[in-house]
Amino acid sequence: MSPDTVTLALSKGRIFDETLPLLRAAGIEVLEDPQTSRKLILPTNRPDVRVVLVRATDVPTYVEHGGADLGVCGKDTLIEHDAAWGGAARAGLYRPLDLGIARCRMSVAVPADFDYARAVRQGARLRVATKYVAIAREFFASKGVHVDLIKLYGSMELAPLTGLADAIVDLVSTGNTLKANRLVEVERIMDISSQLVVRPTALKVQGARIRPIIDAFREAVRARGA
Repeated sequence: MSPDTVTLALSKGRIFDETLPLLRAAGIEVLEDPQTSRKLILPTNRPDVRVVLVRATDVPTYVEHGGADLGVCGKDTLIEHDAAWGGAARAGLYRPLDLGIARCRMSVAVPADFDYARAVRQGARLRVATKYVAIAREFFASKGVHVDLIKLYGSMELAPLTGLADAIVDLVSTGNTLKANRLVEVERIMDISSQLVVRPTALKVQGARIRPIIDAFREAVRARGA
């Protein structure tokens, strides 16, 4: 990767869409629509800035290992990334700013006819399906609830409907998908939003290019909250 080019890692969808206004605040316009372009590296109006499209879960890895200089990803992704590498926040990622975008929550949901409170009170061992194993493990351990975690990558809502699990831990935004599948939210684990992550070595080498982007993002976030 050229030291004269700043590479920003983003995932398609809500994070990409909600990052665009922040980029505009920094004077950066992405020149192609990821929904219609087949490219994985998108140019911007600045020859020294480009955007790479990666899976949301891969953003921290691309930034940490040099595939990108900075990126935007959810708090959930960062927690799971840290857990996969030993549990603590790693020195490989600098996290200067919570962008307050792509807001949602991490929650426990169960079938509407499942008495979750009673099962927990009686010390039942619950089968919990989730993609967010580290978050789920820590949450239930803090409550003293015994669980068997089942890692899935697809639609979590299907697990209780087929008898695979008693409960799920997943991201919830409107709750409409839960409702459509006769599931109810029974516990809110944490609020989630997206954060800016930067590789420290990139900041040292390309600080003159990267710091103004961070500052513009910070000012845009502050203005939105004012």
